[in-house]
Amino acid sequence: MARKAKPKAGGFVPTTVEVEGRTETRIVEVPAFEPAPWTTDTPLHIVGTRAPRMDAHEKVNGRARYTADITRPGMLHAVMVRAQTARGHIAQFDASAARALPGVYDIMGPGDAPAKTRLFGTEIFYHGQPVAAVCADTLANAERAARAIAIGYNDLPFAAIFDDAAAPDAPLVKPGGNFAPQSPVIIERGDITAGLAAADIVITREFCTPVQLHSALEPHGACAEWEGDRLTVWESTQGIFRTRGDVARALDVPQSKVRVIKDYMGGGFGAKNGAGPHTYVAALFAKRMNRAVRCLNDREAEQVDSGNRPATVQRVTIGAKKNGTLTVIQLSADVPLGISGWEGGPAQIYHELYACPNVRSEERFAYINASGMQAFRGPGYVEGAFGLEGAMNALATALRMDPLALRRKNFTKKDPRQGRPYSGNALLACYTEGAERFGWHTPRAPQSGRVRRGVGLAAQVWPTGGGPPSYAHVRINADASVDVLAGTQDLGTGARTVLSQIAAEAIGAKLAHVRAIIGDTEHLPYAGNSWGSMTTPSVGPAVRMAAMDAQSQLFQAAAAMLDTTPDMLDARDSRITVRDTDRSMTFADVCKRLGNVMIYGKGSRGPNPANTAINTFGVQFAEVEVHLDTGIVKVLRIVAAHDAGRIINPTLAESQLEGGILQGMGYALTEERILDRRSGMVMNPSLHDYKIPTMADVPQIDAFFVAGADAAANHTGARGIAEPPVIPTAPAIAAAVADAIGAEVFQIPLTPWRVLASVPARR
Repeated sequence: MARKAKPKAGGFVPTTVEVEGRTETRIVEVPAFEPAPWTTDTPLHIVGTRAPRMDAHEKVNGRARYTADITRPGMLHAVMVRAQTARGHIAQFDASAARALPGVYDIMGPGDAPAKTRLFGTEIFYHGQPVAAVCADTLANAERAARAIAIGYNDLPFAAIFDDAAAPDAPLVKPGGNFAPQSPVIIERGDITAGLAAADIVITREFCTPVQLHSALEPHGACAEWEGDRLTVWESTQGIFRTRGDVARALDVPQSKVRVIKDYMGGGFGAKNGAGPHTYVAALFAKRMNRAVRCLNDREAEQVDSGNRPATVQRVTIGAKKNGTLTVIQLSADVPLGISGWEGGPAQIYHELYACPNVRSEERFAYINASGMQAFRGPGYVEGAFGLEGAMNALATALRMDPLALRRKNFTKKDPRQGRPYSGNALLACYTEGAERFGWHTPRAPQSGRVRRGVGLAAQVWPTGGGPPSYAHVRINADASVDVLAGTQDLGTGARTVLSQIAAEAIGAKLAHVRAIIGDTEHLPYAGNSWGSMTTPSVGPAVRMAAMDAQSQLFQAAAAMLDTTPDMLDARDSRITVRDTDRSMTFADVCKRLGNVMIYGKGSRGPNPANTAINTFGVQFAEVEVHLDTGIVKVLRIVAAHDAGRIINPTLAESQLEGGILQGMGYALTEERILDRRSGMVMNPSLHDYKIPTMADVPQIDAFFVAGADAAANHTGARGIAEPPVIPTAPAIAAAVADAIGAEVFQIPLTPWRVLASVPARR
């Protein structure tokens, strides 16, 4: 069992945290002590086991309460009205007919919302922008009233694609200009000219990726209720504390008077990182009506205006020696952000995945008159992987080299962008174990006929070390049950189960005696957003530390009862034993004698290791079947080998791999928002027309983690796993399709018409 290290001095220090490709400097409180790390050789009994998901029964039995299930006494319903033009001004707004309809309580239109909410202005920047909202006694009445509002527009020219916004005579997309701040963004190392001159082979390709929509089964939604000057918001969110801060700022109320609750969630994928128009509408109507109000996106609103992964055009040049050693990587990318967004483009992965002395990326970001981008599972890296890995596979063909051998040749032993050592890197093991399980080196028989099979691969890197601030408390109740208190949220990934396993292991309790209480800003200590694969490596160490603090107090009490000293005690399965004796007591025995004495452990996440790159790595192999006459692609199997340090719960972790692979498969084959260039309207705003994979499309998936624990990253040894599996899937499938048809493919999704256009005539 790991014992406490010597306590450190308190105080605050800066630390570096990487979130979805962005590097942030944060101030962190130095923990009172740092537990000895769980290394690969540490014997663990609960962490690493396939414990059943703790909320499985609630979900299977339908008792899990999502935001759409929240019902409050006297609750009203709100519906938003959305703009029917891509750019212009509201010239007429007439809600009189709507106000006269049965059940209508209130209407907000232009000028009726606080400026900080950025709602209901008179200027329109994209088709689907919220311009008004209706509050009624039923959802049906609210929808009926929303349709009755008459709005007239003075239309203005708009830009629907990057080239429209970048043209010399481009219309003004919004005040401030068409291009994002600091565009273009250039990152480089080495000498590109020298790298090109040193290459024996140079290839140049252009790759295009589409706008992908999050398409979570549970749409964005909130229920708000005021009690005097205190507001409670039930919200489907990836960050309860961030949502609290957003609401407090927008409504000019103290954070102490805003409570955000998130119980269960039906997916977010990066689109639910804070408060949104639905949150503010619910809160404003609730204040005006002195009644609880619920506002949920319908499916069309969800698909039109809840964020997206932006499209990219990537022009890639790669050069190498005859033996495959890379000499140069160059990227020029265009990224339309929509009307808003942050500069999370495809460039980062070009600088991080391979050893190459000369790398340069130039990204141009433009605003266009469409709904703004939002973070989307592996933002930037997913898009970039399609270009980088597509170019690497093209280079392998030009070199007449095995694509896997090319990647091995350019494996990097340290972070190539900043020259930092890795906390751990088992990518070579991923290559070896993945290739063996896939049968990559097995000879294939020649093919004939109109249905051809192909194989392909792609690799992945993702910064995912987690970081502070994050706090947790662990309390032992009078009956010896254990509560883990953490202000994080479970997006469906299994955070309740994982945090309970960490606490049970650290304190020596039976897992059945431990529960995690999460998702409430009112009663729980701070934790950050569940984004960037951050939750387990951020909150997990704080939970372990809190559990060890609680165990220390328990041991102090038990030592006197067992006539020994605390350092002679061990705990397992909720029983305390005196080392090298037969004396023992159960947790319940100790707690019974203590009565109502409260044992309350506290923990916090310490700083990240200095000058260290913390990444996950992986590789995926794909086999597909392509019909040369119809262009239909069928994915037959995916083998995915990933390195994410210690895996707390293999079943839940493998579920994350499988989900990411399916999302990447949709990106590769079917998912594409269609925006009409003439009207600025989304043409496929439903799950009927915007096609995501279904169970009928699921291939054989063999997804696994290479063994190991990353004790240098944090003392649990775990890294994040949610986003890495979506990154290499599309380029691996595209490589397999190219292998099957005998021609490269440069654009996804690989719809039948695109595949047919790529099939050589001789095939």
